[in-house]
Amino acid sequence: MISRIGRFLAGLALVVGLSGTALVAPAIVAPASTDAAQAAVYNSCTISRCSAARTAFTGWQSLGWPTTAGWYTWPYGNYNYTGGTFYNREGQLPSATYSEYDVYPRARGAARDAYRIVVNRSTRAAYFTPDHYVTFYRL
Repeated sequence: MISRIGRFLAGLALVVGLSGTALVAPAIVAPASTDAAQAAVYNSCTISRCSAARTAFTGWQSLGWPTTAGWYTWPYGNYNYTGGTFYNREGQLPSATYSEYDVYPRARGAARDAYRIVVNRSTRAAYFTPDHYVTFYRL
């Protein structure tokens, strides 16, 4: 691997040298903000979609909180998807292992949207995220 990089750099230096153009390395700039820096966690859920999140919570609870990712039968001929584990890598929520569940049912195989609930596997404390893990509302 190193020899490939060395040969590439030597070839690049040759091309730059022959063209007479100076090669300037781009400045490395740290990102202005990250999703973790913008994340917000609220102790209650009062936004308009919280009702749907609570309904999904009840539905997943009735299925025994599946931990395997996949499609699950939902009322009225629809399905809903659980993605398995939410790792909370950014540390927005209390330290724990969480399972993630979609809020809105749909036809089996349909694209997933950004609305999720995550549930602490030990305590069953649940959070609704309407924007795919940027903002969390405690249910």
